[in-house]
Amino acid sequence: MPLPIILGIGAAIAGVAGIGSSVSGASKMKEANDTMKLAEDRHNKNIEKFERKSELTNKKMDELGELELQILKGFDDFSNTIEKIQNRPQFKQYNKDGVKLPEYDNEALKNVSVGAGVLLGGLGGAAVGTAGGFAAAGATTSAVVALGTASTGTAIASLSGAAATNATLAALGGGAIAAGGGGIALGTTILGATTLGVGLLVGGVIFNFTGSKLSDKADQAYSQMKKAEGTINKICRYLNDLKNTATKYINSLTTVRERYLENFNFISYTVNNLNKTDWNNFTEEQKRATENTVLLVGLLYKMCQVSLVIKAENESDMNTINKDEVDEAIQNSEQILEAVA
Repeated sequence: MPLPIILGIGAAIAGVAGIGSSVSGASKMKEANDTMKLAEDRHNKNIEKFERKSELTNKKMDELGELELQILKGFDDFSNTIEKIQNRPQFKQYNKDGVKLPEYDNEALKNVSVGAGVLLGGLGGAAVGTAGGFAAAGATTSAVVALGTASTGTAIASLSGAAATNATLAALGGGAIAAGGGGIALGTTILGATTLGVGLLVGGVIFNFTGSKLSDKADQAYSQMKKAEGTINKICRYLNDLKNTATKYINSLTTVRERYLENFNFISYTVNNLNKTDWNNFTEEQKRATENTVLLVGLLYKMCQVSLVIKAENESDMNTINKDEVDEAIQNSEQILEAVA
C-alpha cells in the first residue's frame, strides 16, 4: 500500500479516536458542570430553608422576650398598690409540694420594673432578635442588670433607646472593652442572640457553613454541600424545637398573666378607686384576691428568670434548649393556678 494512503488511513483512524476523546471529555465536563450546578442550587435552597426557620424562631423569641419585659414592667403598679394597704400581713415565701416562690419584696419588684422599662425603651432601634436574647438569658436577670451603670459612669436606667440597650449588653459582657470587659459583643454573646444574629442563639456550630464558598472542583463541592446540608438540617431542627418551646412558654406565661391581671384589677379597684386601704376592713374575698395576686407575682417573677438557652462551653458547639427548667416552670404554674382558683 502506498505510503500516502497508509498515512491517510492512519490520520483517519487518529481522527476518529480524537473525536471519541473529545466526546468523552465534553461529557465529563458536562457532568462536572451539572454536579457543580446541582451542589450550588441545593446549597442555596438549604440556606433559604435555614433563613426561613431562623426568621420564624427569632420572631417567636422576640415575642416571648417582649412579653416577659412587659410583665416585669407592670410590677411597679402592683407594688405601688400593695404598699398603700395598711396593716397588711407579711406575705411569706410560698414553699409547698416542691414549688418554691420568692416572698414579696417591694424594692426588688420596683428595680426589675424600672430595668424592664429601660430594655423595652431600647427595643425600638434594636436589631431583630434583641428581645429574644433577653428571653434566652432570662428577662428578670437582664432587667436587673439594666439598672447597673454604663462604662461612662452614667446610670443605665437614665439612658434611653439603643444607648440603654447597648449599655446593658456591655454590662452583661462584664463591662466596656476599654475597662477590660468583654463589651457589647460579649454581652450579646452571653445573651445568646441579637445584634450578631441567630448564630449566637444557636451556637458556634452555625459558622460551620456560613461564609464558606463551595469548591470549584465538582466532587469536592458536592461533598462540601452535603456536609453543610447536614449542619443546616441539624440547626433547623434545633430552631424548630426552640420555637416550639418558646411558643409553649408564651402560652403558659399568658395564662398566668391573665389570672394575675384578673386578681390585680380587682385589688387595684378596691384600693385606688374605692380608697379602701386598711387590711382589717378588707372582705375575705378581697384578702384572698390580694394574697393570690402576691402569689402570682412571685410566680411570674420566677418564670421570667428562666433562661431558654444554655450557652455551649465550646464555641464550635450548639447551644442547648433549657427544656427541663421550662417544663418545671410550666408544671409549677399549673399547680399555683389550681391553688388560686
